[in-house]
Amino acid sequence: MNCSIPINITSTDALNSIGENIIIADKDYNVTWMNATAVKSMTVIAPLFGLEGADQIIGMNMDEFHRMPQYQRRIMSELKETHRARINIRNKFAADIVISPITSLAHSGEVEGYMVMLMDVTTKAEEEKKRETMIEELSVPILHIWDKTIALPLKGELDHERGEKVISTVLEECVSGGVEFVMISLSGINRFDDSIRQNLQNLYDCLKLIGVECIIVGITPELAIRIGEFKDIVTFSHSNVGLKYIMSKLDSETNEKR
Repeated sequence: MNCSIPINITSTDALNSIGENIIIADKDYNVTWMNATAVKSMTVIAPLFGLEGADQIIGMNMDEFHRMPQYQRRIMSELKETHRARINIRNKFAADIVISPITSLAHSGEVEGYMVMLMDVTTKAEEEKKRETMIEELSVPILHIWDKTIALPLKGELDHERGEKVISTVLEECVSGGVEFVMISLSGINRFDDSIRQNLQNLYDCLKLIGVECIIVGITPELAIRIGEFKDIVTFSHSNVGLKYIMSKLDSETNEKR
């Protein structure tokens, strides 16, 4: 099986073919290269930093793009794996940023530079509309689907901010309603932020402290690959299987009390 890249395709060709903004910086955080998509985007963004065009970004230090460069340098210096965040660009644009260290196999994995990807670049107006849509999604009611059991069908995007909202909403409902089981459905989620696995894990841990069991359903194979494994949380691919699991647990509790 031939796993090599065809000799007529260069690394530059490959990076230029990616439809995301890719910026390369050296280990001192100086911008050294941008792919064609990034050049197009930076042509619009560059004037916000007092530059005439995207070409002037080459050679600039990444510190000049941050209000708190010391904080950014600390993150970069400690970076071992991919770092993701949502950033605000001069209060005009918003974007998801993904920073990955570029290591050298010849020098025992020493960091030689960084690849920065800017994804989902939107104007603040588009970001606000997106936020309004998220608020509408957050209004999805908690469903009382069975005795002492609630379900929360999530849809749309699930980022860090929304994950915290889910925790507070579910905990309040469980305490006030005598809930024993919570079934969270991820079948309607189309985007999964890295931090959400931890948010859902935190929700599980908090519910466990008050005697409530949390299960997660709607785990498709594609979603399972992206979110990885949960610690101690029972998961199912379909909600009907999850409900049968809860009903069997409730039946067992009833039989034990007889």
